[in-house]
Amino acid sequence: MVHVYFSERMLINMKKRIAGISIILAVLMLFTLSFSGAVFGGSVPAESKVKVLIAFDRSPGATEHALVKAFGGDIKYSYTLVPAIAASVPEAAIQGLMRNPHVVLVEYDTKIFAIGELDNSWGVKRIGSGTVHSGGNTGAGVKVAVIDSGVDGSHPDLDGNYSGGYDFVNNDTEPMDDNGHGTHVAGTIAAEMNGTGVIGVAPGASIYALKVLGADGSGDFSDVIAALQWCVNNGIKVTNNSYGSSSDPGTIVKDAFDNAYANGIINIGSAGNSGNPPGKGDNVGYPAKYASVVAVAATDQNDKRASFSSTGPDVEVAAPGVGIISTVPGGGYASYSGTSMASPHVAGVAALIIASGITDPGAIRDKLRTTADDLGASGFDTLYGYGIVDAIEATEVTSGVPLINISSPASGQTFSIADSITFEASAYDPDDGDISSAIVWTSDKDGWLGEGGVISSLLSEGEHIVTASVTDSDGNAASAYINLSIVDEAPVVTIIEPANGASFEPETLISFVGTASDKEDGDITSDLIWTSSIDGVIGYGGAFEVALSEGSHVIKAEVNDSKVNLGVMEINIEISTTPTPSGTAKVSSIIYSTEGGRFATAHMIVTVTVTDENGILLSGASVSADLLLDETFYKSLSGITDTSGSVAFKINNAPSGSYSLEINGIYAAGLTWDGITPYNSFTK
Repeated sequence: MVHVYFSERMLINMKKRIAGISIILAVLMLFTLSFSGAVFGGSVPAESKVKVLIAFDRSPGATEHALVKAFGGDIKYSYTLVPAIAASVPEAAIQGLMRNPHVVLVEYDTKIFAIGELDNSWGVKRIGSGTVHSGGNTGAGVKVAVIDSGVDGSHPDLDGNYSGGYDFVNNDTEPMDDNGHGTHVAGTIAAEMNGTGVIGVAPGASIYALKVLGADGSGDFSDVIAALQWCVNNGIKVTNNSYGSSSDPGTIVKDAFDNAYANGIINIGSAGNSGNPPGKGDNVGYPAKYASVVAVAATDQNDKRASFSSTGPDVEVAAPGVGIISTVPGGGYASYSGTSMASPHVAGVAALIIASGITDPGAIRDKLRTTADDLGASGFDTLYGYGIVDAIEATEVTSGVPLINISSPASGQTFSIADSITFEASAYDPDDGDISSAIVWTSDKDGWLGEGGVISSLLSEGEHIVTASVTDSDGNAASAYINLSIVDEAPVVTIIEPANGASFEPETLISFVGTASDKEDGDITSDLIWTSSIDGVIGYGGAFEVALSEGSHVIKAEVNDSKVNLGVMEINIEISTTPTPSGTAKVSSIIYSTEGGRFATAHMIVTVTVTDENGILLSGASVSADLLLDETFYKSLSGITDTSGSVAFKINNAPSGSYSLEINGIYAAGLTWDGITPYNSFTK
């Protein structure tokens, strides 16, 4: 049993995420939103399928889509923010997907829940936002995404700042709030300065509603990934994430938040409502627990931690979260409590910081930490983090003190020990002007790295705090820092031949070809060791030939680099006598699917699979058929089956309607067709 969060703390059973191989991610191209909502035909009933996230070793395309569909999967999203697909697949298909050499990870799509409607706008005043507004900073124009249950954009305290968004629950462009949670969050961030109702922390910010929670306050992390991808593609600068789960959703979700952060987005999240009155334990939920998300705890009007507020080393800052009055759908107002209410206070402060001229997520985070008013034990603690946010100090630019900003790399990134990392920063002083050339770079692990606005350096393996420091001509100093992880990556092994799933006759001399490379050691193909699950060691190096015993083989090609990091790839091949088809030819299945166009449903594909009476797949068989639309002849089709016994007929821009296929004939050498067309239908 694990804790989740909503109006009250509840307990639900969450499926254990799949243990498996570690993900090796390529450098991601992040600028094109590409998600698919196609519904694919097939014989697997929807109720027998489970929601999963499938990570690949490359950005998914037509081949990866076809793989998922071949296992009976329905694709929900195909991401570019992370190289992954969200889909519903039969439970039994998961292991089959994992055996594909390009699939590096399969994880269950974890449920999320709105955090914290525990039952005036005193919080905005407490953190000093009013003083910032009077100085002219309202966060004007800063794009803030409320990833939640939607927003009532017609509310009189929000209609001037509401800028649209997307509904990932209902797949449309009207993210209306049918729960109330998201509208309350939006009001705390950016309720307008109009003399009525309430006022937000950043009343000039632009609010974008990204609906991932339904009317019951629950949703899926797959929609959250799609929302983050939308944020990257639409120039969002701040995300508020007042939802979560105590169950770790896995590597794919973490990478999505990390990549959004690396693309200039500061992610703010509710720490969770799983705390206890003594404040014991580590119970911060996800996604707030991630290093790329600022975890926010809740305080009351006495600056004391709310008894429900989650605690632990991932708590970064605190904000008001008890008895917070804000907007609700229908033009009204209500008082809610929870870390859901604390998080938007910090999201609003982040918008004010951006409006003051600091745009790098690492620098924004540094401002939130270093200007927070300390609460609880002196210094950082697990109840309040660095303390309650202070909007006045966070947005103040003091005359005569340098400003420094690290633009690259983003905090939280991971690099190989062999990577020469480029560090970029700028520094400006009101009196001296541009003093970027005086920046000094240091690592808490490696010491001095270099000087200037742009440097390149290798870092040793481990966790690093990299600091950029500068001192002006009057001796005033300023600094910014980022956190980096340096890993010694395993070698990359690729099996070129034979193909995964290939079949061979006994005593066939099979050609095995592969490569191996390591970032530090270079080409180490000659060190490859090849093994079979049946025959043991079968060869060495990049190319050789050998005959294998009859049976199903798992072939592994593996290698160690100079630091004994293991790289491995495996495929499955079959050694068996090819059976001779006999008796009659028959149609074993007719499957419909769609692809292409705006919603990946413009074109229709009808796949016919042919076997003999014993179930042996027939390749080279000629198939002719008539396609009916609404029980009327529409098109004649003909083709030859491939080695999988299938022929796929593609109908471009197929009109909507009810389709069925009538087989006219099957011609296979030595066999006769049994004359039967299985029942089939498809509504497009």
